Amino acid sequence: MADLHTSKVKKVLVVDDSAFMRKLITDFLNDHPNMKVIGTARNGKDAIEKVKKLQPDVVTLDIEMPIMNGLDALKEIMKTTPVPVVILSSTTKEGTKNTMLAMEYGAVDLIAKPGGAISLNLHDVKDEIIEKVLAAADVPLFKLTKLDRTDDSTRHATESRKQLQTNRPPIQLTTTEQRGLPAKKDTNEIFTKMHKTIVLIGTSTGGPRALQEVLTRLPANFQAPILIVQHMPPSFTKSLADRLDGLCAIRVKEAADGEALTNGTAYIAPGGKHLNVRKLGTSYFAHVGDEEPPRLGHRPSVDVLFESAAKLTDINCVAVVMTGMGSDGKNGMERLKEYGRTVAIAESQETSVVYGMPKAIVDAGLADEVVDVHDISNAILERVHF
Repeated sequence: MADLHTSKVKKVLVVDDSAFMRKLITDFLNDHPNMKVIGTARNGKDAIEKVKKLQPDVVTLDIEMPIMNGLDALKEIMKTTPVPVVILSSTTKEGTKNTMLAMEYGAVDLIAKPGGAISLNLHDVKDEIIEKVLAAADVPLFKLTKLDRTDDSTRHATESRKQLQTNRPPIQLTTTEQRGLPAKKDTNEIFTKMHKTIVLIGTSTGGPRALQEVLTRLPANFQAPILIVQHMPPSFTKSLADRLDGLCAIRVKEAADGEALTNGTAYIAPGGKHLNVRKLGTSYFAHVGDEEPPRLGHRPSVDVLFESAAKLTDINCVAVVMTGMGSDGKNGMERLKEYGRTVAIAESQETSVVYGMPKAIVDAGLADEVVDVHDISNAILERVHF
C-alpha cells in the first residue's frame, strides 16, 4: 500500500483508556517508518486537549472510555479541530451502534478489537491498523464534514417518513457535459424491459456515510432490490443496516442466506461472509456464506458479489463502486460487462474519501459514468425507472 501514501512521516495521537492498549497500538504504529506516535490520551476530554495541543495528522480513537467517551470527543474534535480519525471499537452491541454514529460524525474508518475492550490478541489486526491509519492520514479535511442526519429518535417515525418519501421527486443532476464527465450511455440500448433489474453496490473506507448519502435519497417504491458489500467486520454490518433502515425510505437489512430479493429493499452483506445473488425458478435469492475464502483480503468481497450476478445473464445490472482502498470490484465489474446488460457507475475522485476502488474501475475503462456521491442516487434512478 506504500504507493497510496507520501513519504512524509505522519503524526499520530493514540486514544484509549487502557494503558496496555495505548502501548500496544503505539508500538505497532512506531514500527512503520512513515508514522510516529506523538502522544497518547486516556479519555475523550484528554483527547480533545491533545488534538489542539499536538495537532496530529491522524487519531486512533477508542469509543468506550470513562469521563468522556469517544463519540462525544469525536463530535467536539470535528467541530473545533477536524482531523482524520480511525475508530478502534469492541464488538459489543453498544460499541457497534456508537461506531456507526461515529462514522456519521466524520470518522474515516473502523477497526474491530478482536478480543474486546482490552485485546491481548491485537497483533491479529496489526497490519490492518497500520494500513487504515496511513490511509486516513491522507484524507483531506474537507471530506470529513458530518452528514446532515435525522435525530436518533426517528426510529418510531420511520414508517411515516417512508410514506412521505415515496413520491418525493429526486434531486436534479447537472448534466455530464457541464461536469466534464463521460457521456451517459442510453440505458435503453443496454437494458431490456423483459429482464429484472438489480442494483449492486461495493464500497469500503468512507462507505457508511456514502451509503447513507445514496440510500436516503431513494423512494420507498424503488423498483429494484439493492445488494451491498461494505468492507466491515462481523456484527458491525448489522448495526450499519439497522442505522440506515431507520433513516431511509427503502428498507435496509443485513442479508440472510436464502431470502428472496424484493424491490425497495437493500441487503448488506454480513461481515465475514460473502454475498451472492442466485436464481431459482423465476425468483432471485441471496446466498450468504463463508465457504469461499477471502478475495484480496476481503470477505465479503465486491468481486464475489459482482461475479455471481454476472452468471445470471437474464438480469439488468446497475453496478456502483464507491469510496474505498484497493481494487476490489474491478475484476467482478469486468465479468459483469462481458455480457453487456450492465451500467457501471464509479464515484468521483472529488467526493471519494479514498479514491482507490472507484479509480480502479475508471482506470480500467469500465465506468459508464463517474458521479459525485450526492448524485449517485439519481444516476441509479435513471436506470431503474425506465
